[in-house]
Amino acid sequence: QVQLVESGGGLVQAGGSLRLSCAASGLTFSGYAMGWFRQAPGKEREFVAWISRRGGDTYYADSVKGRFAISRDNAKNTVYLQINTLKPEDTAVYYCAARLRLGFSSIINDYDYWGQGTQVTVSS
Repeated sequence: QVQLVESGGGLVQAGGSLRLSCAASGLTFSGYAMGWFRQAPGKEREFVAWISRRGGDTYYADSVKGRFAISRDNAKNTVYLQINTLKPEDTAVYYCAARLRLGFSSIINDYDYWGQGTQVTVSS
């Protein structure tokens, strides 16, 4: 059974930082590209970041470029999202997702497995 479990969310002040983690089990982690998405209250889920299977390639949504950094440790079956200079508009539930097919995708339906999400709340 595949499981993706996010952690590291919380309540932070604007300008602060968080490091989200997503621990994977039940799949060959190094065989999957990984993505982070987020969903703010009343809004659709949106793409945030993507990392290739070995971590050599990354892509980011324009809204987070320069502030967010995705990374992975295949030995630990974990993908991370470092979030810096947090803004109130970053408030959302953050989800990690696994994609078996090669290549970048920001499309929700292209991902095979999803975590349950971790809440990030940024106060102004």
